[in-house]
Amino acid sequence: MAEIRLDGIVKDYGSVRAIHGVSLHIRDGEFVAFVGPSGCGKSTMLRMIAGLEEISGGTLRIGDKVVNEVEPRGRDVAMVFQDYALYPHMTVAENIGFGLKMRGQKAAEIAPQVREAARILQIEDYLQRKPGQLSGGQRQRVAMGRAIVRHPSVFLFDEPLSNLDAKLRVEMRTQIKRLHAMLGTTTVYVTHDQTEAMTLADRVVVLRGGHIVQEGHPIELYKKPNCRFVGEFIGSPQMNVFSGVVDRSGVTPCLRVGDASLRLGEVAAADGARLDVGIRPEHLAWTQPEAGAIAPVVEVFEPLGSDTMAICRFGGHELTARLDPSVRLSPNEKIHLGYNTADLHYFDEASGRRLEAH
Repeated sequence: MAEIRLDGIVKDYGSVRAIHGVSLHIRDGEFVAFVGPSGCGKSTMLRMIAGLEEISGGTLRIGDKVVNEVEPRGRDVAMVFQDYALYPHMTVAENIGFGLKMRGQKAAEIAPQVREAARILQIEDYLQRKPGQLSGGQRQRVAMGRAIVRHPSVFLFDEPLSNLDAKLRVEMRTQIKRLHAMLGTTTVYVTHDQTEAMTLADRVVVLRGGHIVQEGHPIELYKKPNCRFVGEFIGSPQMNVFSGVVDRSGVTPCLRVGDASLRLGEVAAADGARLDVGIRPEHLAWTQPEAGAIAPVVEVFEPLGSDTMAICRFGGHELTARLDPSVRLSPNEKIHLGYNTADLHYFDEASGRRLEAH
C-alpha cells in the first residue's frame, strides 16, 4: 500500500488548461472518491495518477517515489475501467491471471492466486466461462479480480458501475466496500454519481472546472457544504435553493421569494440584501397550518413506499419535499411544510460561497 501526494498538479491540452494546480494528500489505505459534473477533470486526474496522461506541471508521488515520468507498469497501480476491458477470447481464469502471465509467472503459481481472487469476489463457478457468457456485474467482478491478483499499492476505479442497472450498482457498491475493508488498499474512485461517492468513500473530493471545490468526509459535505454548488451536488434528491431578498421588518427575519416568504434564522445578511437559502427535501415535514410553515402547491407526487416525494411550486421556484409515506396528496393541492431554521444553508448570491448562521 502507499499514500498518494499531488502537489500543484496541472494538465494542459494545448492552450486549454484542464487541471489548475491541484494539491491533495491521499493517505495510505484511504478510500477517496472524485466526484463532479462531466468535464470537471475527475477522470483526467485519475489517468494522471495511473500514468495514462502526461502531467503538464506539478509533482505526483506514490509512496516516497516521484512518478511524473514513470510508465504505468512501474507505478504499482491497478485500474478498473468502466468498460471492463476484458479479452473476449479468454476464459475468466485467463483474464484474471493475464497480468501475472505477462510478468513471467508460471501457470502453477498463477492458478491459486486466480482461485483466491475468484473466491473473494464470489465468481468461482464462472472461471471457465468467456466474458460474453457473463452478466455486466459478473464481468465487472472479473475486471476487479484481475486487479486484485496483482496486489498493487493503489486501486484506481474509473466509473466502474455506470454501465450496470440500478440493482446491480447497489450490489457492486457493497462488493467494492467489502473488498476495501478486506484488503485495505489505497483506493481512488471516480464517479459522477454522488450516491456512490457518499456510500463508498472515507473522503469525497468535489471537482469543478479542474479545481477542487471542497473535500472532506461525506457527512461533512452533506451537513456543511462550503458553496451552493456543493450543496446542490451532494445529496439526493438535491437541495432546494431559493433566491430572494432579506426582509427584517418583522419580528423574525425572512426571505422574500417571489410572492412567498421563507422564515430565516440569524444570518449575517442586511435588510434588503440578496441571498440564496437552501434546505434539503428530507428537512421539510408535512404539518397543519401554523406560524412559520410554508405553503407550496403540489405539482407532482411520487409514492415510493418508504416515503413520498412531493414536487411543488413555491415563490416561483420548484421545491421537493421528502415526506412520510402516510401523507396523501393531490395535484394543485396547497400543503403546509414545517422546518427547523437550523437546517437552512445560506449562500452569497453573487459568489455562491457559504455564509455562516449566528
